[in-house]
Amino acid sequence: MGETIRAAVLTHVAIRTRCMDESLDFYRRYAGLEIVHKRVDEGVRVVWLSQSADDPDFVIVLLELPHELAPEPQACDHLGFDVESRQAVDRIAERARAEGCLRHGPADGGPIVGYFCMLRDPSGNSCEFSHGQPIHPRQIG
Repeated sequence: MGETIRAAVLTHVAIRTRCMDESLDFYRRYAGLEIVHKRVDEGVRVVWLSQSADDPDFVIVLLELPHELAPEPQACDHLGFDVESRQAVDRIAERARAEGCLRHGPADGGPIVGYFCMLRDPSGNSCEFSHGQPIHPRQIG
């Protein structure tokens, strides 16, 4: 018999940013994320963001690296954030439209996708803000 392996725990996702300060402002204002950790590694600014600075379960790692802005990221590549209501999705979409970073929506994607909008962060990464998108199998039905 083979060795029993504990399931791996997802702890972070790392994305590049062209301008750390603009990205920090975006993720604070739109997602309410807080800085958990920051450092400079071999000349590269690194910042970890999470919903809770004191006790994070998951972090987004921003790496400030020069890169070309993709003309349009793949539709499926995105960070997903849950918000408290459809009205919150509408408010986020309205702000994003005014600031020129709304990619799509708001729209109702049905019972699994929920009500959502897609934004583009300052480095071209896509972010989905949704309400009514279950991630627990018992909620999906």
